[in-house]
Amino acid sequence: MIEFGLLALVVVIGAFWLVAALIGVMFKLTFGVLGALFGALGALFGGMFAVFGAGVAALVMLPLLALVLLPLLIPALCVAALVWVIVHAARNPAPVRM
Repeated sequence: MIEFGLLALVVVIGAFWLVAALIGVMFKLTFGVLGALFGALGALFGGMFAVFGAGVAALVMLPLLALVLLPLLIPALCVAALVWVIVHAARNPAPVRM
């Protein structure tokens, strides 16, 4: 019976690992494609940098840079969201008058 329990535990952990691996592959593929696209745009606008000046290139590239850095910011955003949920859940509701 212990062996069956261990086998079930391995299957459950393996299923969680498989789901996590598939999510990781999806993130790698998505952000890899986005990185290649933004890299090409960066090369294009980098060539325009000398023509139009730093202001126009910065205005165009800053939003793209924010999207490229999004994978690094996801853990911090999740922690901030968790703190926000805890703070709002811990508030005392207004008393109800009858």
